Amino acid sequence: MAGPLDGILVVDLSRALAGPHATMMLGDLGARIVKVEAPGTGDDTRGWGPPFVGEPDALESTYFLSTNRNKESIELDLKNESDRDVLLQLVDHADVLVENFRTGVLERLGLGIAKLQRRNPCLVVLSITGFGHDGPEGGRAGYDQIAQGEAGLMSLTGPGPDDPQRVGVPIADLLSGMYGAYGVLAALLERERTHVGTVVRTSLLAAVVGVHAFQGTRWSVAGEVGRAQGNHHPSIAPYGLFRCRDGAVQIAVGSEGLWTRLVSAFELDAGGLATNADRVADRPRVIEVVETAFASYDAEPLLARLAEAGIPAGKVRTLDEVYSWEQVASQGLRIEVDHATLGNLVLPGPPLRFFAADGAEVTRTGHVAPPTLNQHSEAIRAWLSSLAVSAGMP
Repeated sequence: MAGPLDGILVVDLSRALAGPHATMMLGDLGARIVKVEAPGTGDDTRGWGPPFVGEPDALESTYFLSTNRNKESIELDLKNESDRDVLLQLVDHADVLVENFRTGVLERLGLGIAKLQRRNPCLVVLSITGFGHDGPEGGRAGYDQIAQGEAGLMSLTGPGPDDPQRVGVPIADLLSGMYGAYGVLAALLERERTHVGTVVRTSLLAAVVGVHAFQGTRWSVAGEVGRAQGNHHPSIAPYGLFRCRDGAVQIAVGSEGLWTRLVSAFELDAGGLATNADRVADRPRVIEVVETAFASYDAEPLLARLAEAGIPAGKVRTLDEVYSWEQVASQGLRIEVDHATLGNLVLPGPPLRFFAADGAEVTRTGHVAPPTLNQHSEAIRAWLSSLAVSAGMP
């Protein structure tokens, strides 16, 4: 099963994480991804580590492996005329081109977006920048942690307002890649109607602001500036991490009905805490009341008791526990691929599954390992030559 984007060709000029994450998502959906890399070094993330794995003369970065499945690799020096010609041949046949250069770089290389779209009017271009391609700071370089701070996310993350923390994964990069892939799909759908490609633009800044959610309207509508407050929700209580005898559990009491169940199941001292507004206003007391009730339980029996009472709850798993969890395997979130130098690898799997009307799963199967540098150059060049011959070109 090839996936819903089978037949779509994506030329990936991006590197690091935002663009490669977008193209990996498109590849997971069945698109053919040709990853164009700098000669000798390749994508920046090939050097990001440790950890590295493999033989000393063929080390691979696990960072690179995380974001480049289902792709082919070709080395092209975009400052070299013959290599630029190869890229332009790819563009001629492409449906999508993805780039995350700083504003103006493609133009200086003689590969401006307007030129590419004149050459291929059906081309959809995804351009990802740090802070936007225009505006007073449009040319500014963007890196994930800087964007997390500038876009306000770090001010909302951490144990308290005086200790801002980055999210434990490069969330600005990942979100901009996700928004970018979403934009590409919309542009491809529009192209079915107009027969003309468009330019999709997003940025690390836009992606983080785009997920401010209730914290955004908390300020823009109510005039309250949200600040970090650890593992408890600012607008719902009790909702967060609560200590028990041998560790901690998380609960999410998102309705008054759930609060009533929790009070009944654990005989909580709930006077004056009847509504969510009451509980948010007196959060320290809520935490004390709940943790006092949980203090006589170890985590596993407590989770069982919460499940019996119908209270949404869970543990905090380490990543080794996550990848050994049968539920993760059942959702296709752990896949095996055969890497050119590393052999059999287990990778995180794609987060989407597809089903036909009769209930049969039609999700893509047969994922491909991340490529070694320039692994597919010969095959790609031969394919382009065959297309030229078929078209009667010299």
